[in-house]
Amino acid sequence: MSENKPFGIANYNPDVLSCLANLSNDEVFTPPSLANRVLDQLPEDLWSNPDAKFLDPFTKTGVFLREITKRLNKGLAEQIPDKYERINHILLYQVYGIAITELTALISRRSLYCSKDASSEFSICDGFYDEAGNIKYDAPTLHPHVWAGNQCVYCGASKEQYDRSSELESYTYEFLHTYNPERFFNMQFDVIVGNPPYQMSDGGHGKSAAPVYQKFVEQAKKLNPRYLSMIIPSRWFGGGKGLDGFRNEMLSDRRIRHITDYENANECFPGVDLAGGVCYFLWDRDEQGQCEVTNVVNGETFTTTRDLNEFSIFVRNGRAVPIIRKVLAKHEPMMDKQVSSRKPFGLATNARPRSKGDLTLIWQNGTGKIPSEEITAGRQWIKKYKVICAKTAYDHAGSPDKNGMRKVFTKIRILPPNTVCTETYLVAGAFNSEQEAKNLQGYMCTKFFRFLVSQFMVSQDITKDRFGFVPVQDFTEVWNDSKLYKKYEITEAEQEFIDSCIREMPVGDDE
Repeated sequence: MSENKPFGIANYNPDVLSCLANLSNDEVFTPPSLANRVLDQLPEDLWSNPDAKFLDPFTKTGVFLREITKRLNKGLAEQIPDKYERINHILLYQVYGIAITELTALISRRSLYCSKDASSEFSICDGFYDEAGNIKYDAPTLHPHVWAGNQCVYCGASKEQYDRSSELESYTYEFLHTYNPERFFNMQFDVIVGNPPYQMSDGGHGKSAAPVYQKFVEQAKKLNPRYLSMIIPSRWFGGGKGLDGFRNEMLSDRRIRHITDYENANECFPGVDLAGGVCYFLWDRDEQGQCEVTNVVNGETFTTTRDLNEFSIFVRNGRAVPIIRKVLAKHEPMMDKQVSSRKPFGLATNARPRSKGDLTLIWQNGTGKIPSEEITAGRQWIKKYKVICAKTAYDHAGSPDKNGMRKVFTKIRILPPNTVCTETYLVAGAFNSEQEAKNLQGYMCTKFFRFLVSQFMVSQDITKDRFGFVPVQDFTEVWNDSKLYKKYEITEAEQEFIDSCIREMPVGDDE
């Protein structure tokens, strides 16, 4: 390298990349501080290994590659004393990236090489003979979607949404559009790390989107790196929307050694509204065991070491684990077997009252009449007192508020006999007596009940499976938190934890 060529690595201002606006919630730029927390998980000896190779297969700003380079620059100082020779070695032989768009390729090269053209005179690296350097980006025409029916066989993209003209972005992520990812750079990587795209529009109603981040994780595992670490949405904890298989595989994979989980995504990505929060994990190919799980709420952390598949879903906060264990130890029936599925009476959300009918219909905006002939499900409940709750959570996107607290339910109401509802609501229980219905309503308003439901909340939807940790009680009795805490031997410290998570909800408090 010429002595007159500037060396910019040491003078980088990490706030520069923090100031970039996100392209969308699908493609979230990683702040340098977060990138470094992810890299902190990796063994320290990697940074002094001149043969270690690193790949970010979906680079956007180049922040991971830049921060890796800075660490290697420091760690290899004794082995390669000349800093220009050292930087050349790192950039030529140790750090690699695959960009997700032409724009992010240019940004990443500028971040890493101080020039969007890796071979130019402004680049801090000598030895590249093309503008890409080690940050690849191929035109989408070289790795197009391949349609089988309405979906791409590689990434699952909707043909209706993405079979479009070449002038428009088709989101044909290069890393996914191959059955042989080892062809990239034709080498074995020690570390694969990054923040993949999260979702793609699936052509459903409104802004419906299907997750895609799990496909990047699965593709990266095919390369069999020594370490794998990615920042991904936490919604996989609860499965659903094509994530059930991924969740089961992740929870049973004892090579996942660390998970750091943020219930509020704003603590990672300021200004980004990401339902269910965000997490990052470390997968270690050669080490197995229990996982160290760190939960972060309002800057406070709590860490436990445990098996990820202890329960049917991943319990994200370790402080909830002993409470759930006490509840499950009684082997009681659970409310998920009692709560209705969606459309408890077969009536969609857009069902409206009729001019006449023998039943009363409760819908989103009021009440009206409906004939019993239109009821296609739940007819056994019509003559009973029914406890219903809204199927949409009170809490925005199912996430806690700025104080780390949830209310969980918006409405918990009792419907008298001959009253039905649309799928805006779920039926939590049905009884011959009004008093039993009132007792269930009171039970559902307890912090204990809502705390157990909240352990399943990784979105704003409330479905029957969310009640999987809530035991059925004898509803001829009145239930309150004090009585429940005594029954399940909940300690004072555990009660204080529940109080810190769940807001008060007086019976009849509808919002």
